[in-house]
Amino acid sequence: MTDLDGRDQDGRGMPTLAVTGVTGVVGRLTAAGLADAGVPFRMLARTPAKAPHLPGTVTLECSYSDAAQARAALAGVETLFMVSAAENAERLSEHFAFLDAAAEAGVQHIVYTSFFGAAPDATFTLARDHYATEERIRGTGMTHTFLRDNLYLDFVEYMVGEDGVIRGPAGAGRAALVARADVARVAALALQHPEQHRDVTYDLTGPEELTMAEVAETLSRRLGRAVSFHDETVPEAYESRKKWDAPQWQYDAWVSTYTAIAAGELAGVSDAVERVTGRAPLSLDELLRDR
Repeated sequence: MTDLDGRDQDGRGMPTLAVTGVTGVVGRLTAAGLADAGVPFRMLARTPAKAPHLPGTVTLECSYSDAAQARAALAGVETLFMVSAAENAERLSEHFAFLDAAAEAGVQHIVYTSFFGAAPDATFTLARDHYATEERIRGTGMTHTFLRDNLYLDFVEYMVGEDGVIRGPAGAGRAALVARADVARVAALALQHPEQHRDVTYDLTGPEELTMAEVAETLSRRLGRAVSFHDETVPEAYESRKKWDAPQWQYDAWVSTYTAIAAGELAGVSDAVERVTGRAPLSLDELLRDR
């Protein structure tokens, strides 16, 4: 771990850009993009030893729920990349505590990984938490860039059961899934030029909207094994997930991922990835091919 290393405790002499989530995929890819561009920044991690080693960076210990620690880590920061916390029952309170600490520390602009269609009445239950987080950010007075990510293309392989079946009540609904690498490329550019992305919301999607049956077809072709989609009823979806011991909010989140697709709330292709980065987003076929 690298601490303040003798620098002033108000953050003077430290990079004025901070990146969270660096031990996860989106945060790590964003950090790598910034490092490749020669941008100095702070990496904030709950477990600094797990942070990547990148040139031009300093790593500080920081937990969203520890306001005092967050204020210290954010002292002198002007622009902040906030990756949403891991799914848990207390995630929203963690977000609020961290955002309040950021405002108190004097952060001016925040880039936040939200969710496609975030709304107080979104079908996908966790999208409601993202909306509440966006509202909290607006209330702090900080300027913002909201990255409303669709479902991640990278996850669809893990939706397949041991029997080769994707199960969920998605019907014939479509989702414009996006690769995490494309989200990270947008984030890295927004962080380097926050003035160009001030108070903007980007819907981040892939280049196509797919049904779960079409996802299964592509997985079958690229993985070389049979994958199919079974359209469960909602009661069937809850019952089939009882094999995992989980709290009710987690069951609700799992099932509503599919019902949100069925409701059409994850459909609609955006040009935001290409507009910001100048490069077309990855399709599912391309992601699996490149892997």
